[in-house]
Amino acid sequence: MNIKVVATNRKAYHDYTILETLEAGLALSGSEIKSVRESQVSLGEAYVKAENGELWLTGAHIARYDPASYMSHDPTRRRRLLLHHKEINRLRGKIKEKGLTLVPLKIYIKERLAKLEIGLGRGKKLYDKREVTLRRDTEREIERTLKRK
Repeated sequence: MNIKVVATNRKAYHDYTILETLEAGLALSGSEIKSVRESQVSLGEAYVKAENGELWLTGAHIARYDPASYMSHDPTRRRRLLLHHKEINRLRGKIKEKGLTLVPLKIYIKERLAKLEIGLGRGKKLYDKREVTLRRDTEREIERTLKRK
């Protein structure tokens, strides 16, 4: 399979413990898919919201496609996620659990179609974040000392 990663949400892995991931399609307009193919996407402020039996990507910024002129899209509009109803209902049930949320992780092109990887995650506390950075720093120090020897 030919997969081109367009944008990743690195902040999501810092702020959330990702328990499960799944792939969803994105309902995009013509100018939006062209901007996605040119990697003009930002997921920094994006989140996934469940409304009326559907999942929506909100807050993602897909830049305007200049050759589309006045017919271009709104860069921050809500975009519908394409999933089976069984998956949506299962995710909605898990979201109702305490502390779980849906987080967009990355947008990529897979066989000419735009896909969004969604993570079901639990928010990290400040001390969890400190613990992860401390562990990462100690692992780096160990690697450095092993390299020197």
